[in-house]
Amino acid sequence: MPTRSNALSSVIPLPGLPEWARFREAALQADRYALDLHCLKAAGLQVDLSGQRHSPELQQAGEDLLAARSFDKARQQLLGGGIVNCTEQRAAWHSALRAPAPMAEVAKERERMNEFVRVADSERRWRNIIHIGIGGSDWGVRLSLAAFGYRHSWRNVRFLANIDGHALEHALSGMDPHDTLVVIASKSFTTTETLKNGQRALEWLQAAGVANPYEQIVAITARPATASHWGVPQKQIFQFWDWVGGRFSLWSAVSLTTALAVSSDVVAGMLSGAAAMDQHFQEAPIASNIPVQMALAGVVNRSVLGYGSLNISPYDFRLGNLVPYIQQLDMESLGKSVTTSGQPVGVATGAAVWGLAGTDAQHTFYQWLHQGSDGAPVDFIVCQQADHKQPEHHNLLLANCLAQREALMRGKTYEQALAECEGQGEQAEQLAHHRVHSGGRPNSLIVLPRLSPFSLGALLALYEHKIFVQALIWGINPFDQWGVEYGKVLANGILQELASDSNDINHHDVSTQHWIKIFKN
Repeated sequence: MPTRSNALSSVIPLPGLPEWARFREAALQADRYALDLHCLKAAGLQVDLSGQRHSPELQQAGEDLLAARSFDKARQQLLGGGIVNCTEQRAAWHSALRAPAPMAEVAKERERMNEFVRVADSERRWRNIIHIGIGGSDWGVRLSLAAFGYRHSWRNVRFLANIDGHALEHALSGMDPHDTLVVIASKSFTTTETLKNGQRALEWLQAAGVANPYEQIVAITARPATASHWGVPQKQIFQFWDWVGGRFSLWSAVSLTTALAVSSDVVAGMLSGAAAMDQHFQEAPIASNIPVQMALAGVVNRSVLGYGSLNISPYDFRLGNLVPYIQQLDMESLGKSVTTSGQPVGVATGAAVWGLAGTDAQHTFYQWLHQGSDGAPVDFIVCQQADHKQPEHHNLLLANCLAQREALMRGKTYEQALAECEGQGEQAEQLAHHRVHSGGRPNSLIVLPRLSPFSLGALLALYEHKIFVQALIWGINPFDQWGVEYGKVLANGILQELASDSNDINHHDVSTQHWIKIFKN
């Protein structure tokens, strides 16, 4: 079990490290036009980093920087259950949930979940599922179902995350309450949106005359006593632990809905793929360690080159939900501006993460990626093999992915554009300027052999470890989210004021005061 630490960790801000100065200079001098092939393999994935800044000098500077940040020790603490979340005195031991031979308490909950699914399947129960959770209790399950349940599932799953009443009505509309299982996933079992939506789902069951409505509710939480007090039967409470962050909880019993909808085998496959990436991250040398190399590229792009965002472009329809999943994982982890010892980081951190599945993305924002004044690094993700019988479609998809990436890397000079405009007469020189592409825009290509539970699990673990290494270099804590917590506190106060007859709201800013008064009336 995780051991306790007595103090926040002390870390020198990056600008104070001589290793950072050398790393920064090496990055600025490194190849930006993908002149050399730079491909790595792990856990069945192939990752082409040719489109990122790279050189022998940059590689050595990166290793020196990691040594200055005690990378080997930090990695061991992460994977060994040490306290790495220093502000909350917790481990971030999500890797323990997917270990091939997990500890007893993890194995017990995994077997309880699998047995619940076996019984429900054998009795053909719960044709409908309403999965209630938000953030980490929601996005991973949505991603898994979109990836592996898009063809068919005899169970109908609805997701309810947003507190908006329209989301509630959408989730309940047309469902048979007598054959519906409500899954409430909340680490603390105090999340406002989740509990309010859970209460409404309970009332919906009661209003329909369900004899024992609590028998149709499952809770997944790190606070089983709280869920029991709420009314959920003990046998239908599945536990995970304080040392599992909410945005890493996909690997816990939060995946019960996935198991019910697309099978326990899918969940097992994802766990196995993630464990394989854990092993690679733990054992591979820095030069061939994919999460480490992607993290170094991420630090170059954000803190040296100044790119403010990262685009995720999965060229697979089934991976559309990968974008918000990585968005939450990355931005909630890296959206920090002070070191673990409370000092300003001193460099730009935490890029904004956004994107859309290709080829839709090409007709939405790729113009900006290619010729916009800012641009953004791009992670292209594609499956080498398709799981459909439309080879021409898959070749078109692959061709578009490679072509868009090549255009970002190679660009197009004015001379090349001018040659294209031959025959345009006097307008040729003017038109040519509009066809120039700067090139040298950073990107990575991640190739899955095919979209399987194993490959998806490996992909998600890759991003987890990449984010951890970026945080280590920046000296920030990727496992807390105090910004989110502050907003929750303010919302609770405003909620009470909206329901109160009192007009004592002068402690707010003038704009918030104005709108509280308007909404109260």
